[in-house]
Amino acid sequence: MRKLTVIFIVLIALLQYPLWLGKGSWSRVWQYSQQIEAHEKRNDYYRQRNETLRAEVRDLKQGQSAIEERARSELGMIKQDEVFYQVIQRKNPNPAMPGGVVNNISSKETANPAVAGTVPVIPPAQ
Repeated sequence: MRKLTVIFIVLIALLQYPLWLGKGSWSRVWQYSQQIEAHEKRNDYYRQRNETLRAEVRDLKQGQSAIEERARSELGMIKQDEVFYQVIQRKNPNPAMPGGVVNNISSKETANPAVAGTVPVIPPAQ
């Protein structure tokens, strides 16, 4: 009876080996499922990117508005008889002064109180 019990235990252990440690073990199945999920996420990203590229190509083939928009934004082109205004944003170095004007003139240097607080304009060198 004791030998029969040992044989059954060994037989059960041999049957459980592939389930826990073999090629089709639970840990490998879990790893493969994690890899599949990662690949599916990556595929979704590429599907979405491809769809946007297809839409852009379709728009470039059919309409002039996409070509015009791209010429304006990437090449800086403007239409004939069109006025172009470029607005440059500057950081305000002195928040107390409007427009970012910095007072570089001390009170000793200022003879005229009307120009106090302004930065003198220096003409370019010739």
